Amino acid sequence: MNSPTGALSRLIGGYLRVIRLLAGVSMALIVVIMVAQVYYRYVLGESLIWAEELCRYLLIWQTFLVLGLAYSRGEFVTLDFLPDALSPRGKWVLRAVMAVPILAFLTVIAWYGYDFASRFDRQTIPALDFIWTALTGHALGLSIRWVYVSVTVGMGLMGLHVLADLIVRFGPQFRDNIDPTKPEETH
Repeated sequence: MNSPTGALSRLIGGYLRVIRLLAGVSMALIVVIMVAQVYYRYVLGESLIWAEELCRYLLIWQTFLVLGLAYSRGEFVTLDFLPDALSPRGKWVLRAVMAVPILAFLTVIAWYGYDFASRFDRQTIPALDFIWTALTGHALGLSIRWVYVSVTVGMGLMGLHVLADLIVRFGPQFRDNIDPTKPEETH
């Protein structure tokens, strides 16, 4: 029988694999497109007018997808002198207190990001229209909203990482420290 913890671990593992795969695919696409752009410009004397725009959109999505991973891995700049001086319980409390303004900020940015994205529903992505027209004869018509909504998606994923960090890293330590069935340790 599967335990809830095992199912959650598989879900998180799957999520991490998907995010890493998307980040890798987007980086590979950026590299291929930029190499093609350099080849066209300096060897053929032409230019792929859509290359820079498409790479920019890929990089935007890639950035917002991996922000949460960077947070979870501790790759943001931090000041460790106060947390290092605290007990495990104190670290958890500090992290929980700091999570409140972080989550509030992420919520505000996600809200305004969605609001901004919704204003551009009728504007299409020029680079994709150009590529699609060259391939099929008609414009793709994909809304640029899908580029701008990356802010909302990224902030939502980052918020999940902040909450998961509190629960996974510090939750067990905090629960162990306040377990009424355990005797108090004296130093």
